[in-house]
Amino acid sequence: MKYSKDEIRQYIAEEDVKFIRMAFCDIYGGQKNISIMPQELDRAFEYGIAIDASAIAGFGDEVHSDLFLHPDTSTLAVLPWRPEHGRVVRMFCSVTHPDGTAFEADTRTILRRAVEDAEKEGISFGFGSEMEFYLFERDETGAPTKIPYDTAGYMDIAPEDKGENVRREICLTLEQMGINPESSHHEEGPGQNEIDFRYSDPLTAADHAVTFRAVVNTIAARNGLYADFSPKPLKDQPGNGMHINISAASKEKREIMPSLIAGILSHASDITVFLNTTEASYQRFGSQKAPRYISWSSENRSQLIRIPAAMGEYKRAELRSPDPLCNPYIAFALLIRAGLDGIKTNAVLPPAADINLYTAAAKVTAGYRVLPQTLAEAKASAAGSEFIAKCLPQSIIRQYTR
Repeated sequence: MKYSKDEIRQYIAEEDVKFIRMAFCDIYGGQKNISIMPQELDRAFEYGIAIDASAIAGFGDEVHSDLFLHPDTSTLAVLPWRPEHGRVVRMFCSVTHPDGTAFEADTRTILRRAVEDAEKEGISFGFGSEMEFYLFERDETGAPTKIPYDTAGYMDIAPEDKGENVRREICLTLEQMGINPESSHHEEGPGQNEIDFRYSDPLTAADHAVTFRAVVNTIAARNGLYADFSPKPLKDQPGNGMHINISAASKEKREIMPSLIAGILSHASDITVFLNTTEASYQRFGSQKAPRYISWSSENRSQLIRIPAAMGEYKRAELRSPDPLCNPYIAFALLIRAGLDGIKTNAVLPPAADINLYTAAAKVTAGYRVLPQTLAEAKASAAGSEFIAKCLPQSIIRQYTR
């Protein structure tokens, strides 16, 4: 929702707001914030709030450490788990240098520019994420364990599904913040859960993904649990994915999805390190519905890109390789850039792989390119990519590929 600065000032005065969180992310998608008091809000609007960026991952060193946060008024949200008296609100921020120029490693700005470039081409994108996480018990000291909260299976119900009430609390909290989940259910792994979101514009969808992780972590802790978003929390159980649903429309009403998907497939190896950022990410590939090959198909869940059975506004492409530890601003920006590249070059979509690639014979799978199988392979692919060099600043590329 769009708010004017005066509307925000009025809301803060009337609703007993005492703390304003100025939120942003490091280059890996970790949310950071600094809280200011209401009397500092005018300064934030006029000049920005100064931060020392030297200790923030990928933001620089002690030599050039002064950066400024500028709140985006459209992202105002109350944090419902904080006290009603002396309330706390949050706004996401853009990051600039002291002279007002955009900070090159501000990944929210990187995504915003990708959206703007797409709009210049008459293309609008929508993103929706499906994020999985495990709930684990804590020990007597409060430290996380690897003991799942329950032993339920896919779409089980209570009492086997002990996470039902936790998911309910998460969804209701998100609604209070103006974020509307689409569905939630127990996943295949013990203690594993999934909550899905409807489409939003790319920037809002990325903000929601970052907010979602914070809400899940907070609600889990309030219930004496630990939420684990890592790609492979348990060795012999399904990993956590962040399936990204992509839609795109042309102002000229052209059919662009085939070329868009072809563009993403073409650059799949180069973008993998930004979608799968840890060693454990590559233990997830190739089993339990996580992709291994660079392929696509309708409905088939063994593919990198799946075209789900859906009609009308729900028609989309689902990218199944990312995991929840990725930076959604970078992920969405790269998918927009890859899709635009496919559209501009009229890339031809290869034939659909309408087979189960988990069980297909070696002579069949030999015809498909393979996603990077280790973090080192993914880093090497990105480091040598002309496409990545055009999409991201060298400071971010170096951090991800070193």
